[in-house]
Amino acid sequence: MAFGAHHLSSLHSVHFCIASPSCPVRSPRSTAPIRRIKFLRFRIRSSSDDDYYIDAPVSVGDGFSFGGGKYSEEPTPSDEWFEKGKIVNAHPVLGSGKKASDPIFGLKMGAGSQASDDLFRWFCIESGSLDNPSVILIHGFPSQAYSYRKVLPILSKEHHAIAFDWLGFGFSDKPQPKYGFDYTLDEYVSSFGSLLNELVTDKVSLVVQGYFSPVVVKYASSHQEKLKDLILLNPPLTIFSQDPLRASDKALTSCGPYKMKEEDAMVYRRPYLTSGSSGFALNAISRSMKKELKKYVEEMRTVLIDKDWKVQTTICWDERDRWLSYDGVEDFCKGSNHKLLKLPMAGHHVQEDCGEELGQVIDVILSRRVRF
Repeated sequence: MAFGAHHLSSLHSVHFCIASPSCPVRSPRSTAPIRRIKFLRFRIRSSSDDDYYIDAPVSVGDGFSFGGGKYSEEPTPSDEWFEKGKIVNAHPVLGSGKKASDPIFGLKMGAGSQASDDLFRWFCIESGSLDNPSVILIHGFPSQAYSYRKVLPILSKEHHAIAFDWLGFGFSDKPQPKYGFDYTLDEYVSSFGSLLNELVTDKVSLVVQGYFSPVVVKYASSHQEKLKDLILLNPPLTIFSQDPLRASDKALTSCGPYKMKEEDAMVYRRPYLTSGSSGFALNAISRSMKKELKKYVEEMRTVLIDKDWKVQTTICWDERDRWLSYDGVEDFCKGSNHKLLKLPMAGHHVQEDCGEELGQVIDVILSRRVRF
């Protein structure tokens, strides 16, 4: 087993663990042979010198609130991020074409709650040459493409890397539910396919984090011919440690071992401070997840263990995740013969905790510089 560890120099020491299909050993709880877990040593550092551990008691969140901070008209990291990206039009707007109105008072909603006339507008940011292999970075719930800001520069050296905001998040459209988009998981599957067709023409690798993993896997199950690699970052494979629908900003700021900088937390909060459309969208997708997520997770598990699943799949598990349980993940990877990488010092949103290092890990996986 080899991994290009020389790329991770001058960093603090931690290790990654990879489940190998060979080398049977004995489980401490069973006499039956199981696959040996081999440990790869890497050196890894925190995202900045200001980060520190916050191993406080686990919180279940406080409902649909993105609290803290103050809105300002001054230039912010959010503005700078927007300037780096572009709008891509993809997926037809369905419905009657009527303008969205307030569900309580019936008043016409602001521009942020209105759908486009024909195609939805997605915020995308890309880095790297178009001649390089493409990799799409897909954020989780309730996050944004901004979470991959430290990953993009690393991947851009050898890949054409693209991150985007899902509809309802970040700078993408946030139409009022029932006015062109209802935020069902099926709609997310079909709209993702439309976006992908606009972004790339050749085979592509996908990296997806968290609760949107089942959506992406459902799309991939019908389009395997379009994919090279699939990398899942802490997908909901087994047990929820906490309710994913209690989507306060603690799901971002307190679900791992490090404290997020306030200026970064404000990027995630800003859509909720500037427009009611973000709150309506968040509530709608949360209701859809409450209704559909369990079924989608079961379907994802079925797809990934099916003998007809041919896409090279790696599951990266961040061991300091306070949102999802690791119980059963290792057994699932053994049973499905998928690669498993453990990242001991990262939480649920690994791209926030160890963005540069995640970029290096993804690059090594996609470049086939690791053998399992």
